[in-house]
Amino acid sequence: MPTRSNARLVYSTAGEQPEPRPAPAPASPAKGGVRIRLDRRASGRVVTVVTGLAGSASEVAALGRALRSACGAGGTVKDGALEIQGDHRDKVEAVLSARGLRSKRAGG
Repeated sequence: MPTRSNARLVYSTAGEQPEPRPAPAPASPAKGGVRIRLDRRASGRVVTVVTGLAGSASEVAALGRALRSACGAGGTVKDGALEIQGDHRDKVEAVLSARGLRSKRAGG
């Protein structure tokens, strides 16, 4: 079997194992950084949304628990964005700055 630098093994019966690929780099924060915005649902309810958080899913979930506890409200993590029920932008901004995370308000 000829060896080329850009060829990769697709299928072989020779028993050779392909070289393992390196693990992907951990997620880096979004270019815009951490953004806090207010979102109004179709039912008229208001939700504070925090996007651009770096870290694994478990780290984002732990931060979400801390923010929900500080705000005294419910919420969830959807697609890497934290959603907290109600308008809690001031409290969220204070908790994030206490943890050393810089954030900006987005939207109007």
